[in-house]
Amino acid sequence: MALYLAYKKNDVPWYAKVFVMIVVGYALSPIDLIPDFIPILGYLDDIILIPLGVSLAIKMIPKDILEECRKEAEDIFKDKKPKNWVAAAVITVLWVLIIITILHKFINRY
Repeated sequence: MALYLAYKKNDVPWYAKVFVMIVVGYALSPIDLIPDFIPILGYLDDIILIPLGVSLAIKMIPKDILEECRKEAEDIFKDKKPKNWVAAAVITVLWVLIIITILHKFINRY
């Protein structure tokens, strides 16, 4: 959120804005450099590229602006608490049922 807020500031250099846009876009994009279905390598790009991009973006943004954006982001999320426990419970129950079904079919197979 701090990167997004910094992106909107006029005092941030244009090249930092472009890089922030690329990093945030890549992080939120369903399309990866290496598809996630490829074992190990699929998640490796997310584990390496996104933190590397975020750290480089942070270095491009002036420190005073970044600190201001961090405080703004903290204020935005300070009072935000999960409010939809029903949806979380339904999703959790569905995952548990899927896992039980898979285990049941696997165990009955042998």
